[in-house]
Amino acid sequence: MPIDPYVLLLLGTVGLAALLPARGTGADVASGASTGAIAFLFFLYGARLSTREAMDGVRHWRLHVTVLACTFVVFPLLGLASRGLVPVFLTDPLYQGLLFLTLVPSTIQSSIAFTSMARGNVPAAICAGSFSSLAGIVGTPLLAAALLGGGAGGFSADSLVEIVLQLLVPFAAGQLLRRWIGDFVARHKKVLGLVDRGSILLVVYTAFSEGMVQGIWHQVSPVRLAGLLAVEAVLLAVMLLLTWYGAKGLGFGREDRIAIQFAGSKKSLAAGLPMASVLFGAQASLAVLPLMLFHQMQLMVCAVIAKRRSHDPEAVRPEEQRLPERAAATTGSRSG
Repeated sequence: MPIDPYVLLLLGTVGLAALLPARGTGADVASGASTGAIAFLFFLYGARLSTREAMDGVRHWRLHVTVLACTFVVFPLLGLASRGLVPVFLTDPLYQGLLFLTLVPSTIQSSIAFTSMARGNVPAAICAGSFSSLAGIVGTPLLAAALLGGGAGGFSADSLVEIVLQLLVPFAAGQLLRRWIGDFVARHKKVLGLVDRGSILLVVYTAFSEGMVQGIWHQVSPVRLAGLLAVEAVLLAVMLLLTWYGAKGLGFGREDRIAIQFAGSKKSLAAGLPMASVLFGAQASLAVLPLMLFHQMQLMVCAVIAKRRSHDPEAVRPEEQRLPERAAATTGSRSG
């Protein structure tokens, strides 16, 4: 049951914001730095995304359409259905955060890792994650504006301009410059990965500082937090079952079903946190709480599933099945 060290860093950042929230001039500086960090993050996303790799995966269009449908259709529908849990299990702000969680694109790295561990279709998982991330750059903010309404600023001109300037323009610039900077980004992947994570920590600190200053954390009690965890556990279980058995019903083989299950049931913390900061503003702290909890939950559950899938009889490749037979034949010939 893996505990993501980065989640611990995020929780530590939340604790720092609770004890020492940015105020006054410090808050203005943190907000400006956070805005720049978000723009830089999406610039890097654009610079990293290989258009050629994405196009090479088009031949698996049925699989990719299935993953996109799970991520941006089934998930949001379940999020909308959870409205009926207010106010018994969820407060309205927590529901807004839960609904936003269902609109976020799929994660790439962990989907690939778990698909590989379970001996699934890794190339398909790579392409599915890339397609989902690309679709989420545009789709997530627009879906959030449409479904969350006033909670995310609605379709006001100011909110749309902010989305375009902070998310879409940097992403497009990264894609345009990828021809010249793509090799540099690939060579310094580890260093830039640390920059990524540091930027997200800054975004989280700024968001939770604003929440502390405004006193919105008084809205979350231990009982409400337990209710949120229970709802998210059910949401994850439903998606894991739908992606596995739904893919089987659509005629996909075992390896493709594994890729669909892991890519179609998970949500990206790295993409969701900066988007929430842009969309929710001062309310971002409560908006990202469901996503942070779901991220850790999906890692723990999917790690167990991937390990079990790796031991399925179907997971043993033909060449691995022949090894014991060859060893037995060799031993027999020697003893004879």
